[in-house]
Amino acid sequence: MLCGRWRSCRRRPEEPSVPAQVATPVALAPPDGGSRRPGLRALKKMGLTEDEDVRAMLQGSRLCKIRSRTWHKERLYRLQEDGLSVWFQRRIPRAPSQHIFFVQHIEAVREGHQSEGLRRFGGAFPPARCLTIAFKGRRKNLDLAAATAEEAQRWVRGLAKLRARLDAMSQRERLDQYPAHAHTWIHAYLHRADSDQDSKMSFKEIKSLLRMVNVDMNDMYAYRLFKECDHSNNERLEGAEIEEFLRRLLKRPELEEIFHRYSGEDRVLSAPELLEFLEDQREDGATLAHAQKLIHTYELNETAKQHELMTLDGFMMYLLSPEGAALDPAHTCVFQDMGQPLSHYFISSSHNTYLTDSQIGGLSSTEAYVRAFAQGCRCVELDCWEGPGGEPIIYHGHTLTSKILFRDVVQTVRDHAFTLSPYPVILSLENHCGLEQQAVMAHHLRTILGDVLVTQGLDTQNPEELPSPEQLKGRVLVKGKKLPAARSEDGRILSDQEEEEEEEEEEVEALAGVGRSCLGRGREFISQAKQISPELSALVVYCCATRLRTLRPNPVPPQPCQVSSLNERKAKKLIREAGNSFVRHNAHQLTRVYPLGLRMNSANYSPQEMWNSGCQLGERGQQQDQGWAGGWPPGNRERPGQGSGHTAFQKVENWDLARAVVGRGQLAPDCHACALGFNPRWGQTLQFQLRAPELALVRFVVEDYDATSPNDFVGQFTLPLDSLKQGYRHIHLLSKDGASLSPATLFVHIRVQRF
Repeated sequence: MLCGRWRSCRRRPEEPSVPAQVATPVALAPPDGGSRRPGLRALKKMGLTEDEDVRAMLQGSRLCKIRSRTWHKERLYRLQEDGLSVWFQRRIPRAPSQHIFFVQHIEAVREGHQSEGLRRFGGAFPPARCLTIAFKGRRKNLDLAAATAEEAQRWVRGLAKLRARLDAMSQRERLDQYPAHAHTWIHAYLHRADSDQDSKMSFKEIKSLLRMVNVDMNDMYAYRLFKECDHSNNERLEGAEIEEFLRRLLKRPELEEIFHRYSGEDRVLSAPELLEFLEDQREDGATLAHAQKLIHTYELNETAKQHELMTLDGFMMYLLSPEGAALDPAHTCVFQDMGQPLSHYFISSSHNTYLTDSQIGGLSSTEAYVRAFAQGCRCVELDCWEGPGGEPIIYHGHTLTSKILFRDVVQTVRDHAFTLSPYPVILSLENHCGLEQQAVMAHHLRTILGDVLVTQGLDTQNPEELPSPEQLKGRVLVKGKKLPAARSEDGRILSDQEEEEEEEEEEVEALAGVGRSCLGRGREFISQAKQISPELSALVVYCCATRLRTLRPNPVPPQPCQVSSLNERKAKKLIREAGNSFVRHNAHQLTRVYPLGLRMNSANYSPQEMWNSGCQLGERGQQQDQGWAGGWPPGNRERPGQGSGHTAFQKVENWDLARAVVGRGQLAPDCHACALGFNPRWGQTLQFQLRAPELALVRFVVEDYDATSPNDFVGQFTLPLDSLKQGYRHIHLLSKDGASLSPATLFVHIRVQRF
């Protein structure tokens, strides 16, 4: 019930009424980047208007963009006054939206020659003058060289301050300080639709805008809406008229319906009414004090906040915040017991990590390892081959993929392995080198990684089980072949290479269609006897590669330090024919499952069935990942690049559960629903039953339907069932590689019943 004072306040003519939607002023910015005053106010609220680095960035700098040994082009880069974006010059002028990048999309800013591009092509520029801007998602790095070392440092420091401020800002602060931030995405479409760049929108341009954002609206209705907003009657929308049109366009009737259900006739939520909503949501810790805190955090109207009331705007902001998301915020950081043996966890793993594209002719790059670590991978693969000058190289053997130095990859591991997670990293070596270059590999691993590399067993370690992720924090493990105690006269014996030969045979057979020469070379390599260097063998401590010969009961106790590798086909066969024995095997030892060699387009298998049987290392290629790998090994991608501290190890709570699910996928059955338009509404109820919820994942996928060809992927979000919050929730969609697709969301109502 509203107090009389609040009712009188709402009727005062001088008090601006609260609009039906979040009042985020949206107007077309001039071609030069926008009005100066709003931008300066935004930077002032950030406390950066007097910062020397930011002021220099506002003035702009001519930086040399480096793409190759011969492609060095000077371009102007300038921070926009909103503090959110950087404008840059292009050789060929394009739409204004294509001349900027956003600070929030930056993954990291590196000083010196800290990217593969600058190490290869930046030799003409001193490291002190160089910097690299690495972006989230699949956007290429921006390698730059400044005129002076001080200018480079200004950009490094300035971007660091802006990123830190953005990360520290609350949802409320982002709206207060950046009114246009909530609709940054719509600005790009407005600029593209404004064909004459006069900051005004004709009806023709409005229709173009509607087509761009996939709004299927009748022309008559669209024109009527246009005229209702055209208060100046000049057949043009500008300023506040554009804001009003967008507010109507972005209206969320389903949220209004829920809000009015709890608020009643007053159209505002009191703290007790908000508490009722939270209780219906089955929100943990729902108390009156918590409801009052939410009002003070998300309400935009100061008068309402003073009276502990929440308007529709504040309600929307709460539901769109992390607290209103489907993912439990408590699960965005490490919450599991990390003190169990390593074999009790799913481990996020990458296959052919060095590749950025095709398995046959794609580019190999150390940046692929950087991105894998940024996506939460804890096990990466290194295919090592004989290289020129005595230096081992990494590439996809018998193919046309490019080559990178083993030494450079190890340096990348040292610099980036623990930027996201402190838990151990496994280097899975596929060794094709001779004895001399194996010794070089061992030398590089020891000298570059130093004390980070595990070279002997832990003193406190139980020999009957693997150490825990907690015990191995900040350490690097080598997975590879290990020499047995008995050796030949020269101390070097022929190694059992059946496992690697089998994997190579698959790939070589897949290459048969590429060319006879590749096929011939592949068989020649496979036929060669392989040896293991004692220097490299000594570095294999807890991950000894071993062929899985049988799953029959064996009087010999399990060997926890042995790792078996299987292709996806053989793993599925074991699951079908000896599922329970396979589960018991995986309770003590690590098992790696890699994609078939026939997947030459870098497509991935679904890892769910492998996880159900306890396989810890379900390797997947990052080149065409569908959103499974990284973060939680069963798939949550809420973080990469956004500051979450979650682990890439997911504990398997109860191995006995696997008996009930072997051979049965625990991902929810495919439940399809179709809808059209900019804000499609399905309104359907999807139900399914789970036999082992502790191993279950829920995956949301949005596709653009196409009647004549495969549907186009739009976005996805995958998370463990135990991390799913109930009630009305927003699901913030991600790309295949885990990058945010803000503001794309799904709004759902979730209910979980346990029997």
